[in-house]
Amino acid sequence: MKHFEESLYDAVCQKFRIDKLYFESKTDHQHLMIFHNAQLGRVMTLDGVVQTTEADEFIYHEMMAHVPLLAHGQATEVLIIGGGDGGMLREVVRHPNVKRVVQVEIDQAVIEMSERFLPQHSQGAFQDPRVEIVIADGLQFVQETSLRFDVIISDSTDPVGPGEALFTKGFYANCQRCLKPGGILATQNGVCYMQLQEVRDTYQRLRPIFADATFYGAAVPTYVGGIMTFAWGSDNPAYRQVPLSTLAERFQAAKLQTRYYNPAIHQGAFALPQYVVQALQ
Repeated sequence: MKHFEESLYDAVCQKFRIDKLYFESKTDHQHLMIFHNAQLGRVMTLDGVVQTTEADEFIYHEMMAHVPLLAHGQATEVLIIGGGDGGMLREVVRHPNVKRVVQVEIDQAVIEMSERFLPQHSQGAFQDPRVEIVIADGLQFVQETSLRFDVIISDSTDPVGPGEALFTKGFYANCQRCLKPGGILATQNGVCYMQLQEVRDTYQRLRPIFADATFYGAAVPTYVGGIMTFAWGSDNPAYRQVPLSTLAERFQAAKLQTRYYNPAIHQGAFALPQYVVQALQ
């Protein structure tokens, strides 16, 4: 029986049984693999690291999309950087207030293979008329675009390979430039227990750029080691103090059907473990 061993950490690794291999190839940018696992459904890996699985992707995508969008409450224009599997796009276009979504993905093959082998992720979102797909480097896009957004979501890989540039101070500063006044940036920031230095580094880079820089979390079983942290940058601290009743109203108004996200989880997600609080001091 063939197995996939993840290569994210030196000292610890998790192993996945490959019950059926759908696709494996070196794209122009990275090594892409999609296989079936009896427990997790279809699994996508890039450069030896699991990116997403059918079984638990909803936790990651719901929390990364709905927290900034419902905290903002008025977002009409959204930028997604990365997210070629389509799961983030699926959740963003579920918001009726959103009028335009620009998605910038560096690797066309990730979108094509995800549409073919992971259709449950996008559920047709790539065909939504509000969506514009740009095949480009996300770092370069935020440096050069004249567009402005209410919410920017960076759904990147870990800070190795093509994803490395999306964890730099320059990238965060350019995201801030691309936000409308009162905009929100949310980014994937790894499993904080396993990648605490990454959390520290991101915090040091965000603090000079945003008046309010912090993290929120959610436990995604596939991302081994505890809670996944999402970095948060905004110039309006009130977005983290939206009353539960207001979040509930917005959630109802959007008519969202979720499996993980709810307004109470949203509020609680900003409470960080003490080891993270101490690391940020």
